[in-house]
Amino acid sequence: MKKRILITGSNGLLGQKLIEKLSNSTQFEVFATSRGENRLSNKIGYTYQSLDITSKEDILGTLNTIKPHVVIHTAAMTNVDQCETEKEACWNLNVKSVEYLIEACELNNTFLLHLSTDFIFDGKEGPYTEEGEANPVSFYGWSKLAAEKLLIHSSIKWAIARTVLVYGIAEDMSRSNIILWVKKSLESNKNIKVVNDQWRTPTLAEDLADGCILISEKEAEGIFNISGKDLLNPYQMATMTADYFGLDKGLIEEVDGSIFTQTAKRPAKTGFILDKAIAELGYSPKSFNEGIDFLAKQIA
Repeated sequence: MKKRILITGSNGLLGQKLIEKLSNSTQFEVFATSRGENRLSNKIGYTYQSLDITSKEDILGTLNTIKPHVVIHTAAMTNVDQCETEKEACWNLNVKSVEYLIEACELNNTFLLHLSTDFIFDGKEGPYTEEGEANPVSFYGWSKLAAEKLLIHSSIKWAIARTVLVYGIAEDMSRSNIILWVKKSLESNKNIKVVNDQWRTPTLAEDLADGCILISEKEAEGIFNISGKDLLNPYQMATMTADYFGLDKGLIEEVDGSIFTQTAKRPAKTGFILDKAIAELGYSPKSFNEGIDFLAKQIA
């Protein structure tokens, strides 16, 4: 018998990749949920249902009907500056939804995999292991940490997949990413300013989806770092992108973050150490160069 797996945020970048990889699964019967209508072009191999994750009634009703064995919770407010200015909406999407999911999972004996972020750290000690000490510098970071604490203190079976700077190509191309932005700018002969004082381990969306599936198959409990393996700053990412596509690096100006005004503070140096996910899950992410190559093939 196939296990039932429910994904929240299926219209989002990670949600799309999960549906893509799971829709022909021999192991899982797949239920995709998102707010509003299904925006994926492939409608085969899964069941879609509209779900408002800020509604307790909606979550309880949906989980009591489907009775999933596993939930992967990808839906969230991830715009860091928006979270700073719309705190109530951020809290409802990022924290209250997890509270409701925990209650519904408790009633249905469901394993809950929750997506979290490197922004729970202050960026003074990066890269981090799973045991790193959390100290967010933004409201977004605080909301994601609050959600983690709800899980840790719950009685359900849970896992947290923390990730960093996810990039990939969404089906409707609504989201840009550093690779697409640099490529497009340099092809248009545009000068761009790129920061050199923020460090991350950028994550290919397909790799993150693979990590989530590995956790779900094993119902592996606990916290896992699921990110890319190369610690880079955006300036390095931009020059690597220019090199790959044979574009003019002279158009890229190396600057520090102080020249940009952003509503929310960003941690300086995060990035993840992946030893646990590699050893316990068999997680194997691509390098950033392999990631660029992967996207280039998708664009082509």
